[in-house]
Amino acid sequence: MLMRHLVLGLLVTLLALPADKAAARQLAGSQTGGQAQHGHETGGDDKSAQGHGAHHHGEQLSLPGGPGAPSLAVEITADSLGGWNVHIRTSNFRFAPQNVNGPHKDGEGHAHIYVNGEKIARVYGPWFHIGALPRGMNAVTVTLNANDHRALAVGDAPLAVTQDVHVH
Repeated sequence: MLMRHLVLGLLVTLLALPADKAAARQLAGSQTGGQAQHGHETGGDDKSAQGHGAHHHGEQLSLPGGPGAPSLAVEITADSLGGWNVHIRTSNFRFAPQNVNGPHKDGEGHAHIYVNGEKIARVYGPWFHIGALPRGMNAVTVTLNANDHRALAVGDAPLAVTQDVHVH
């Protein structure tokens, strides 16, 4: 009898899993340490904006070069308890979660993180934890973005870093 209840419970759980890719990503994000509750947002569509101006996903904002131009460096290390720690180091740029979805302001914004070309999070600080990655080679990309979500560039060079992470 107990076994029947366990099997039935497992079947109900499996049937309740999301069928579409976006819902599955959201579920995965909720199972990777609660990142969405700590200033990180999973998913790639940013449909939660509430009339705070135009959003420019997929567009690039070119900034002038020179000593005041922003820069980006990324370090990815294995976490001893599982997953990967991403350290986002910037200069002439500050994370401004209070201004997200608003107009561009020089020197501020947020980051986006992509794994194998798929956006997994919007990031509002210099550290982020990625959960387990698939076996093999994984391309992890970090971009700096304006408050209005345009990808930032200095001249024609995107403020983006891609690192390959090999999982055994």
